This record gives sequence, structure tokens and C-alpha cells, in this order.
Amino acid sequence: MKEINIISFDVPFPPNYGGIIDVFFKIKYFHSKGIKVHLHCFEYGREAQKELEKYCESVHYYKRKTGLVSNLSLLPYIVKSRISGKLKQNLLKNNFPILFEGLHTTYLLDDKDFKARKKIFREHNIEHDYYRHLSNAEKNPIKKLYYLVESIKLKYYEKIVTKADVSLILSMTDLKYFKHSYPHSKFVFVPTFHNADKIKIKPGKGDYVLYHGNLSVLENSVAAKFIINKIFNDLDIPLVIAGLNPGKELKDLVKKHKNITLIANPEDSKLNELIFNAQINFLYTNQATGLKLKLLNVLYNGRFCLVNSKMIEGTTLSDICIVKNDIDDIKDTITKLSGMELSDAEIEKRKNILEEDYSNSNSFKTIIEALKA
Repeated sequence: MKEINIISFDVPFPPNYGGIIDVFFKIKYFHSKGIKVHLHCFEYGREAQKELEKYCESVHYYKRKTGLVSNLSLLPYIVKSRISGKLKQNLLKNNFPILFEGLHTTYLLDDKDFKARKKIFREHNIEHDYYRHLSNAEKNPIKKLYYLVESIKLKYYEKIVTKADVSLILSMTDLKYFKHSYPHSKFVFVPTFHNADKIKIKPGKGDYVLYHGNLSVLENSVAAKFIINKIFNDLDIPLVIAGLNPGKELKDLVKKHKNITLIANPEDSKLNELIFNAQINFLYTNQATGLKLKLLNVLYNGRFCLVNSKMIEGTTLSDICIVKNDIDDIKDTITKLSGMELSDAEIEKRKNILEEDYSNSNSFKTIIEALKA
């Protein structure tokens, strides 16, 4: 493979949230291996980015068709709003493989004009599960209904992945699901691409616990509120919460606690500094969907990594995280870890597991081998 088309559900720069991090660093790694990338990305809020031209042979932008009209369809909104005739025209100008990033971008996967093309699907979530979780957590009745309907549409639509020559699956749990659901299709485990090439853990001890995430995402704001109300309600240890676009409710909650600091919309360099200097990076989720990319970032760059079991479900990372689910156990662990230093043996174990299972080089090799088969 010397050239490839990649269809991204969003403009993949800056790489500051979930799946977009995977897309950007995959592009960057492909470029480093001499593969010419023709990037096609949907634009809705993010502007065209000159940075992408450093790593791509060509970059094409398509306006996402948001609004009510895209909701009035049997197709999922995340798919319907990304249908583009211009995209199809551009893809037909070459004969290179097509990588569809996320179920969002797969409308052309079953198009007869691409029947002879090599097609790759990159899973970012079991989307119908993700939207069902959003519906369960949402309080606003209109949004709750939207998420539920979208979940039903996505469940029905998902079988389109069988039209791909190979599907790249993000976690072992998701891999089991897809293999069971579509036993005649080809699925391989390819963890997320990321920006870490080696372990960089600061010696010594930090003096705060960090929770970070995109705080405009319901899952993350719910987790942040849980941590404040249930974990740090009677702990005096400093807690820093950092992330994109926190809501007013979270801001007001933080103000009630002297030992809790909220850092809104930190630059990448600032967030990395917070991860690097924290004594404990605490990652908590109620949704065991996909692989949380921030978990890898913390393991490469942070000291102690405290998680609940849902955060590492479908990974091979349990041996290099501290896994606690009970509230009292979490509190006791935070107190205990506050006075400890991460041992050289733990750092070495972390290095070995990450290099074996989660390196960009291994992920790249898996993709190339899957395409040859």
C-alpha cells in the first residue's frame, strides 16, 4: 500500500479529543512510513487546518449537513449528515484503498461504484451502545428521545460494516461483539494510535489528583460530578479537574470545594503538564465503550493510574493500573498513594506491556498484514 484515502468524521486537528486523536496520529504514522494520505474530512465547527498538509498528499473538506432535515431519515443522524456527492466524486478519481473512520463515514461502504475497491472500516465505538448509554444518562426528555432513536437506527444500520474487506476494532470487548454479531466478516484488533513513543514518567511525588476529559460530553461531566460528590466530599487532598467546555453546573459545584480546582479548555501543553506532574491520574467512567485514549496517555506520561473496571474493560492494561470500584476503596487508595513513589519495577512493567500491545508500530503492522491477507 503506497497511497490511501482516509475519510474522517471531523477535521482531525487539533488532536484534542477521543477518536480524532486516533485519526490524526494514524495519518502522521502512515506519513512517516512513506504512505501518501488523501484525507477527506467533514467540517462542522472546526476550520481547515494547514497543519494537516504536512502529512497528507491532499486534504478535502466537506460541510456536514446538520439540522432537522438530516434527522428526518431512517439513517442515523451521524451518517445522514455526512452524505456528500462531492466526496464520492473525489474518491472515484483514484483507485486507492478507502479507510472509513467511524460508522459516521460509512455511507459509501455499500455503494456499487466502490465494489471492487479495497475498503477498511475503523470502529471507534459500538455506537448504538454508546447512544443508549447517553439516553439513559440524559435528563432532558427531548435529548433523551433523540439519543434513544439514534441508538435504534444505529443498531439497524451497523450491519453495513460487513461490506468492508477488513474492520479495525478498538478493544478486545468490541472485537468479541463484532465477531459474534457478524461471524463471516473479518475483524482485527487495532488499538488507538497515539502521540506517545516512550514512557516519560516524572520521578518523585506530586501533590494533587487529576481527572481530565472532554467535559462537554455527558459521560465525562457525570463522572466529574460523581468524583466531587462521592469521592472528594470528605477528602482534603487537592483535586484538579481539567477539560473542554465544562458546563455551569460543574463550575458551580467546584466553587463549593476549596481543595478542588477546575481548569477549562487547557492547551495540549498545559494538559500534558498536569498529567506529568499529578501524583494520581484518576480515570472513571460509567460507559465501558471502546478504549479510552486518555488512559494510554496517562500510562505513558503519568505516575499512578487509578481507574474503575469499566475504564479498562476490553484492554490488557489491568496489570499496570490500580483498579478499584468501591467508593471507600477508592478513597483509601487515593490516601495511600498520596505518600508513595512509583517504583522502577512498575515503570518497567508498564513499558513492556505498552510496547507489546499498544505501540503505533504494532498497530500499523496489523493493518498492513490484514490488507495483504
